[in-house]
Amino acid sequence: MLLSDAYGGFGGISQYNRDFLDALCVLPQVGSVEALPRIAVPPIGDLPTRLVFNLDGLGGIARFTRAALKRGLTGPKPDIVICGHINLLPLCVLIATLRRAKLVMLIFGIEVWQPTARRLVDRWVSRIDTVISISRVTLERYMAWAAAPRLGTAILPNAIHLEHYGMAPKADDLVAQYGLADRKVLMTFGRMAGEERAKGFDEMIEILPRLRAKDPSFIYIAAGKGDDMARLKAKAVEFGVADHVVFTGMVPEDRKADYFRLADVYTMPSRGEGFGFVFLEAMACGVPAVASHSDGGFEAIRDGAIGIAIDPSSQDELENAIFTALSRGKQIPAGLAYFAFPNFGRRLGEMLFG
Repeated sequence: MLLSDAYGGFGGISQYNRDFLDALCVLPQVGSVEALPRIAVPPIGDLPTRLVFNLDGLGGIARFTRAALKRGLTGPKPDIVICGHINLLPLCVLIATLRRAKLVMLIFGIEVWQPTARRLVDRWVSRIDTVISISRVTLERYMAWAAAPRLGTAILPNAIHLEHYGMAPKADDLVAQYGLADRKVLMTFGRMAGEERAKGFDEMIEILPRLRAKDPSFIYIAAGKGDDMARLKAKAVEFGVADHVVFTGMVPEDRKADYFRLADVYTMPSRGEGFGFVFLEAMACGVPAVASHSDGGFEAIRDGAIGIAIDPSSQDELENAIFTALSRGKQIPAGLAYFAFPNFGRRLGEMLFG
């Protein structure tokens, strides 16, 4: 498997890759797995017993290319080559073709919603045997421009390790740190990327004055980091809510659940989510979720069965959904078990081995 990051990585794709490798390594049909990441930052953490996590490719694309070709073309023959990002497809096609291996590609979100503009990549999607997508919306948008894979497609949504979350009181130290006592807390969690601006941070800042006019106890937590944070902070000033928007910066992994539990409603009126793992994390902490019906977030709330779906461009729908979610209170929806890690592993085995 060639991939961007997994162990020693951050973000939704990194988490997905960790779960994918963890599940792959315990399937009875699998003897061993070798994965070459482009990025890995210590500590790497515990690895599955059947996994070789090869770090020879760290240090730039040239070094990664050399390591991938050396391992892929001269090491033990693989039965399956897994492409963990479409940008790595040329390397994977070359290895799979020369080693006569099955080629599987994982797709996640906006990176495949339209052609990549890399001629070789866009042409060689026809060489893929199986495409595994994180969501229906991502698969549909990919298939709108890409050649059909030779053996078909499958959908494998994110996994959630329910045992790592659960309901609990708001952490006193975080309540004090961010001034959340007696406040109604709304939260969005994600990367603040200037090239995307599709998570819903803007929409939440824009609606906050309207919400506070009805209930001054509202406060909004924008959790995460990215190069768009300065612009979002300036926007909060522009809309007169700078004192009621908390920018946390990067959240420590070991306190992630504590941060989600601060929220009374998790709101992400996004337009570019391939799936939206953060919805699963929030709901696993008992926090009601408001998602967009326009992207993969709709699938994370199981098409509205375990959360509230809205048009992200409608402030009326967003406001009504927030008050509806508050009225429902906190609880872990029973339907969330659909995404539990054991089910993820079972689905993966069926996709690869029938």
